[in-house]
Order: sequence, then structure tokens, then C-alpha cells
Amino acid sequence: MLVRRATARDAKRLTHLVRTSRAYEGPYAPMIAGYRVGPDYIEAHEVHVAVGQDDRVLGFYALLLTPPELDLLFVADAAQGLGIGRLLVAHLKDTARAAGLDRVRIVSHPPAEGFYLGVGAERVGTVTASPPAVMWDRPELELPIT
Repeated sequence: MLVRRATARDAKRLTHLVRTSRAYEGPYAPMIAGYRVGPDYIEAHEVHVAVGQDDRVLGFYALLLTPPELDLLFVADAAQGLGIGRLLVAHLKDTARAAGLDRVRIVSHPPAEGFYLGVGAERVGTVTASPPAVMWDRPELELPIT
């Protein structure tokens, strides 16, 4: 397995991963309906992808540097439980450290809060719902970069 910088060629596969994620089924589905990870987004941000030996996308993250925030982190449904998420967070920390960051903000999908707490993030507040795009409150966390 390899984590590498995403390229424009990855855009369709990353979009597919987001749109088919079981984490966003049911009441969460409207948040990703029509969501697109485009080549322009990949070029503008620190987007890194975990790929298997067959170049299959196992997961990815997108780090915004100014202000520092984890914008996206997805692991393919079939790759859940294999340590891909932890690998991506470790890589994110290296990327953030190299950029001179000491903390990264995370506005978490509510079911993912436990994962982020487990990798060292700290709960700092709640981001209130902003209908119609987001109909629920979300945990706000900070990930120390050590």
C-alpha cells in the first residue's frame, strides 16, 4: 500500500468513493448528493490518496492549509477496518508538520467522531446545523500535530 499525492487523473475515482460511501446513507445522503472532487480541487489543496498494489483507491484525505482544516477523509467501504484511516491520518500529520502547522481543525461527520478521538483529536466544540446543506450539528475537533 502507498499514500501518494492525488492527481487530476484521480478525480473521478475520489468522487465515486465519496458518493458511494455507506457512511452517508440515509439522513446524511443529501450532504454528498452531487458532490464532486474535481481536478481543480486536487490541484488547489493537499489531497493524498492511499492505493493498493493494483492502484485501487483505498481512501484519501484533503488538507486545507489556510486555515488548517481537514476538509475530507474517506476510506472505501471494502477497506474499512484495515488501518487505512489511521495510515491517512499519520500521513496528514506529516504533511501538516512539513507545512509548519501545529494543529488541524476537523469538523467531523457525527459517526466518525470516535475515530478522530482515537487518533488523538480533541473535541473543542460543536458546529451548528446549516440547513439546507447540513441538517445536523457536527462535532468540532482539533488534531495536535506533534
